[in-house]
Amino acid sequence: MRIEQAVPLGRYTTLGAGGAARAFAKPSSLEELEQALAWAGEHRLPVAAIGLGSNLLVADEGVDALVLKLDGGLASAEIRGDLLVAGGGAANAVCLHRARAAGLGGFEFACAIPGTVGGGVRMNAGAYGSDWSEILERALVVDEASVRWLTPAELGLSYRRSRLRGGEVVAQAEFRLEPRDPDEIKARVSELQALRKAAQPTNKRTFGSVFKNPDHELTAGLMLEACGLKGHRIGGAQISPRHANFIENADGARAADAIALMTEARRRAHEQYGVELEHEVQFLGPLALPPVGG
Repeated sequence: MRIEQAVPLGRYTTLGAGGAARAFAKPSSLEELEQALAWAGEHRLPVAAIGLGSNLLVADEGVDALVLKLDGGLASAEIRGDLLVAGGGAANAVCLHRARAAGLGGFEFACAIPGTVGGGVRMNAGAYGSDWSEILERALVVDEASVRWLTPAELGLSYRRSRLRGGEVVAQAEFRLEPRDPDEIKARVSELQALRKAAQPTNKRTFGSVFKNPDHELTAGLMLEACGLKGHRIGGAQISPRHANFIENADGARAADAIALMTEARRRAHEQYGVELEHEVQFLGPLALPPVGG
């Protein structure tokens, strides 16, 4: 198991920003993953898995942790009967391709989520009215002390969250799908992709949705649009002119620029609507948002 030192993480994130990881590894098997976690324990380092880096904001000063990017068998996907069995590092696009080729439906909504299976489990990823909890059978969760299968109930899946803690890595997941005509699957995927392309800045460098939708009649995006934030820019980052719940890397954006935009967005939403927006993007490293209304 090769452990690299001081690896820049910007190239592993969709935003293209952030500092270096103190340690970095690409385990390709369960055995290598366990070795990496044991190494982190010996060196008293926290552990974080980054997937495709599509829902991630990495601190500019870097991350004092062992950062994992699952590879090889831990990033593969296959069909077993009506189960989609995928490694935690498997891209959702690969999983959807496997399911469609096998005539299995239920995973179509994931075409709008440019991430991995493990990241989806950790945040109960969802889109267009569906989420992981509806199709997940169980997930193999590994930490320094144990390897165990957990059900959705045991994972505590709810809106964009789970009970998984730092240091717990999703090595594999099983999804229960249902027979469906491949052409029907293809048509549904095309429909969802067209909706996403029309509404979101899919051709820009972003980290996906910034904030979770609040318990309000307006979504986070519509709320921030009403606050006049579309196109608002700080440093190299700007709130997307197309969708106000996305931050784009307009020109050499830093994590600090994104945090400043998020802080301003939360301030305006709280001032205008009395809502305290909660970030959906995951922070890695010493990042935090100041309280609003203080």
